[in-house]
Amino acid sequence: MTEESEYYVYVYIDPRNYEEFYYGKGKGDRKEAHLFDEGDSEKSKRIKDIKNEGLNPIIRVIAKGLSESDAFLIEKTLIWKLGRTLTNKSSGHFAEKFRPHNTFHVSLPLFDYKNGVYYVNVGEGSTRCWEDCQKYCFISAGQGKKWSDQIKSLEIGDVVVAYLKKHGFVGIGRVKEKAVPVLDFRFNGGLLSDFELKSKEIFKNCKNENGEFLVKIDWIKTVDRRRARFQRNAGLFTTQLVKASLDKQIKTLEFLEQGFGLKFSDILLKDIKRS
Repeated sequence: MTEESEYYVYVYIDPRNYEEFYYGKGKGDRKEAHLFDEGDSEKSKRIKDIKNEGLNPIIRVIAKGLSESDAFLIEKTLIWKLGRTLTNKSSGHFAEKFRPHNTFHVSLPLFDYKNGVYYVNVGEGSTRCWEDCQKYCFISAGQGKKWSDQIKSLEIGDVVVAYLKKHGFVGIGRVKEKAVPVLDFRFNGGLLSDFELKSKEIFKNCKNENGEFLVKIDWIKTVDRRRARFQRNAGLFTTQLVKASLDKQIKTLEFLEQGFGLKFSDILLKDIKRS
């Protein structure tokens, strides 16, 4: 066995109920060292309680012949799996690579999907206009499944860049809620029909699958159409699609960061409250 593969992962088990209460990694006689720990950690207290009853913890090696990096990863996996019942103080190495506990019931960015930066056409017409999107915090698409299906794929936490044809980029924000039919969309607790809208026909086809679908947006920076950000013949990305990824459009991303005075990396890392 080489020096690089002499590590192992071990477990301490309470002989009174056979409960696993500590995972560790080490080499040599590291696994026995905790028996002589005089500290006041939960692990030390548990060991002392066991000894006070005339017993000793059961110590078992789970995996052996490991590199230190592999041992850290296995240790962290075990700690993550039984985290709440363990006396391990540290979350262990690789902690950022594991999803938080008790989150299997929700989809998490970076684990179940990756948030991205997306160009989204405002697509002005009789059923929508930028002023409504800006004022009531949404972006929309519809009047046909081929349009609404694109916007339905936006996930909570995605960053959207709103583009207004013949003007330029008019807003940057984060998706706060996934797409819903226009009749179900709420703003400040009220239905959209309760508010004065410039696009009176936004409810067109609202009772069938061809209606408008609205995505709630937490706008970070917006401008009116007269101050839209754009530069002709500069190689900036545009498309007639409702939605398109900007992840590889470096020139456009740099233009937007400068034009709106922000950093996309900061926006993507910022936590957003999930409804």
